[in-house]
Amino acid sequence: MRTVRKWGHGPYTVAVIHGGPGAPGEMAPVARELSAFTGVIEPFQTEVTLDGQVQELRQDLEQDAQVPAVLVGFSWGAFLSWLTAARYPHLVRKLILVSSAPFEESYAATITRTRLDRMNAAERMETKSLMAQIDDPDVSDKDTILARLSLLLAKADACDPISYVDETFHTQSGVFRGVWDQAGDLRKKGVLLQMAHAIRCPVVAIHGDYDPHPAKGVEEPLSRACPDFRFCLLEKCGHRPWIEREASDTFYEILIREIKE
Repeated sequence: MRTVRKWGHGPYTVAVIHGGPGAPGEMAPVARELSAFTGVIEPFQTEVTLDGQVQELRQDLEQDAQVPAVLVGFSWGAFLSWLTAARYPHLVRKLILVSSAPFEESYAATITRTRLDRMNAAERMETKSLMAQIDDPDVSDKDTILARLSLLLAKADACDPISYVDETFHTQSGVFRGVWDQAGDLRKKGVLLQMAHAIRCPVVAIHGDYDPHPAKGVEEPLSRACPDFRFCLLEKCGHRPWIEREASDTFYEILIREIKE
C-alpha cells in the first residue's frame, strides 16, 4: 500500500527518500525545512524487494509529484533514487545523493570497523551481538533488535550532533533484509555503477567527512561514471548532516541551491 506524506503547498517538485531500508520518517526535518519554499513529498517505502521499491517510488512520483522532480535520497534512499532515475529517467530532473553508501564494493569494507572503533567496549559488544541476532533465522522480534542496533550505529555515525527528536517510525527489519541483500549484490557485480549510462540528469553528492561510509566510495566512482556530477564534502559532519552542529547550515544552503538550480 502506497503511503506518501506531503509538506508545504503544491506543486510538489521535490521528493525526499528515506534511508534504512525500512527506516521511514527520519528525513521529516529535511522535508519540513524544504517545504518553506517548495512542495515536498515524503514517500514511505514498504515493499520488501528491490524492484518493488523502485515501482513503489515510480508510482509515488507519477501520482503525487510534479515530474520531472528533484530526488533527495539519503543513505539507502540515495541508492533507491539512483535505481529509479536509471529505470525512469523522464521522472527525475536532478539526483541529490546525501550520505550515500559507496558505489563499489572495495570501499565498503571499512564501514563496520570504523563504527566499532568509535564505540566503547559495552557498545561494541552489544552491537556485535545484535548484528549476529539480525542474521540468525531462529531469532524473533527483529524489528526491536534492528531499532536498537540503529540507535547504536547512529551514535557512532554522528560527529557533533545537535539534540533532536528522532522522527523515524517503526523500524521494518523485513524490508531491510529483503531489499539490502539485493542491492548489495548489484554493487558487488558492478551493475549499480553501470547504471550511470542510463541516467540523464545532473547528479550531486553531499557527504560528511566524518561519515563512516567513505566519501571516496561515492566521489571517485561517480566522477568516472557520470558526465554531469558534482561532489560536496561537508567538514565536521557525520552521516546525518541535518543534525550536525557545525555542518547543518551549510548542508541546507547547498541543498536549497541545488534544488533551485
